[in-house]
Amino acid sequence: MTRQYFNAIGGHPGQDKLLTDRAIFTEAYAFLPKGTMRDIVASYLPFWSQTRLWVIARPMSGFAETFSQYIMEVQPGGGSERPEIDIEAQSVLFIVEGTAKLSIGTDVHQLTPGGYAYLPPGQNWALHNDGSEPLRFHWIRKAYDAVEGLDLPEALVLNENDITPVSMPGTDGKWSTTRFVDPLDLRHDMHVTIVSLEPGAVIPFLETHVMEHGLYVLEGKAAYRLNNDWVEVEAGDFMWLRAFCPQACYAGGPGPFRYLLYKDVNRHMPLHLGRPMQRRMDR
Repeated sequence: MTRQYFNAIGGHPGQDKLLTDRAIFTEAYAFLPKGTMRDIVASYLPFWSQTRLWVIARPMSGFAETFSQYIMEVQPGGGSERPEIDIEAQSVLFIVEGTAKLSIGTDVHQLTPGGYAYLPPGQNWALHNDGSEPLRFHWIRKAYDAVEGLDLPEALVLNENDITPVSMPGTDGKWSTTRFVDPLDLRHDMHVTIVSLEPGAVIPFLETHVMEHGLYVLEGKAAYRLNNDWVEVEAGDFMWLRAFCPQACYAGGPGPFRYLLYKDVNRHMPLHLGRPMQRRMDR
């Protein structure tokens, strides 16, 4: 099956366009429609050449707490030999357009659309676009929460087209999740998955849970419940949901509704905000 991934970002609207759009920012959630990702709001990073990006989530008061997410755009010949400068940061890359040459230590991988890479903290890696077309990918970063007695996860390079989605119970495959890592592998403190709903499928209850979420719509459209609001969403839109924000979904069609999902998992809750968790009790 040929997968579809939204990638038409950038550009600039004409002077004849209306100012109103669908962007929403609340204490419980934020909704960034694709129309907000214009040339004028692009960012740049040190040690990256011929590259711009859109920051769609970052840790800050009243917004994302555990992760950052970028949409990266690398022109042919561009890239970085020093992409990450934070030694505590782990990363997930997900390719939506073009081809990436990813070097992990001495190993070299070619990532195409649907390609996924997990890069543990402290990993030596580099990425370049050695193709003839622009490379676009999502880069999700989280400070790794190490636990005494658990090893670091190893680097992974996969493609969603090689993974069989897991059907949610009682849905006959109409609601499924593509999982890149084993949910029972407690070394991982974040999961990045792809959630798929067929036309007419629903998330049939108001999910309310401790995981923070970032959802980027890869394909299709739906009505998504965010706290007290039903919001129409489509490919290219991004949603951030703080912990315990109620959510549900109705996929109206005509095609599948699919999104890239981030969540933090598998760790105790810190009991003192702004302070790292105490690793052992003083006796």
